[in-house]
Amino acid sequence: MDLILGSFADRRLAALSEDELTQFEDILGAVDGDLYSWITGKTPLPARYDTSIMTELRTFKPLADVLKNGKSG
Repeated sequence: MDLILGSFADRRLAALSEDELTQFEDILGAVDGDLYSWITGKTPLPARYDTSIMTELRTFKPLADVLKNGKSG
């Protein structure tokens, strides 16, 4: 998860609004296994995490690369 979240933070953190930053911080507090399942759609997303930032994470281009190739780039 560090690879996915770190890549996202590198590219988006500076542009996040205060509300989006709060959403991202909440996501960072989730258990990695659960978070991975939610982002990849393997398990339903709890309402608490159904946010604009989670939507971005689920469609984040480097995420597709990580899932396909096992690396970012």
